Amino acid sequence: MDIIIKNIPNTITSLNLLCGIAGIICAFSGNPDISFLLMLGAAVFDFLDGFAARALNAYSPMGKELDSLADSVSFGLLPAIMLHRLMAVLSGNVSVWCYIPLIIALFSVLRLAKFNIDERQTENFIGLATPASAMICGSLTYYLLHQTDSFMVPLAQGNFFIPVLAVALSALMVSEIPMFSMKFKKGMSKDSPLYRQRVTFAGIIVVAAVLVLTMGLNWSMIILLSFVAYIIMNLLAKPLFG
Repeated sequence: MDIIIKNIPNTITSLNLLCGIAGIICAFSGNPDISFLLMLGAAVFDFLDGFAARALNAYSPMGKELDSLADSVSFGLLPAIMLHRLMAVLSGNVSVWCYIPLIIALFSVLRLAKFNIDERQTENFIGLATPASAMICGSLTYYLLHQTDSFMVPLAQGNFFIPVLAVALSALMVSEIPMFSMKFKKGMSKDSPLYRQRVTFAGIIVVAAVLVLTMGLNWSMIILLSFVAYIIMNLLAKPLFG
């Protein structure tokens, strides 16, 4: 029984990995929009495995390594391939520029390796977390494929917008910029900058949802706006939150 309980978090992590693999297959099969839905599924499993590990007290060195492996696929390789295929679909051909977004996979792995040995990142992050980067890539892909009248479509059809985005996200992932996590803990002071950041971000998500639904935009824009706002908040953390 103990063996079964200890392997529940690893099983959930494996489902994260399975979603990432299935998403990659969908991207290469001409369905990068479905890849985003699978990425969201991977994110749910990524949350649940940690929750299960804490609830069952089932931490293990294997679980930590498996989690990084799953994240490198679901939030590293998958978003890189999605942007690669998005450029190919929108431009109608596969040019050398379409391969630049693949650097996200490389920098995601570097980010995860850094996270595993960086003792400063026990509560918050140093650099952009791979799931946040992936959500921007995935939601952008889904939005542009479903909101074809968006002003961003002509930009994405060019050779610069998506490659520049990929380079920027890659740089943020391995940067030394402090980034807050959304893990609320008991006893946190409501007057602390970290608490205000988290509450503000939750409010931004609500505002983004209201705006997107009111304007009749595709729902994926809620996720895109929220995580772009998350990056901006962290870049301006000191002047905004002290």
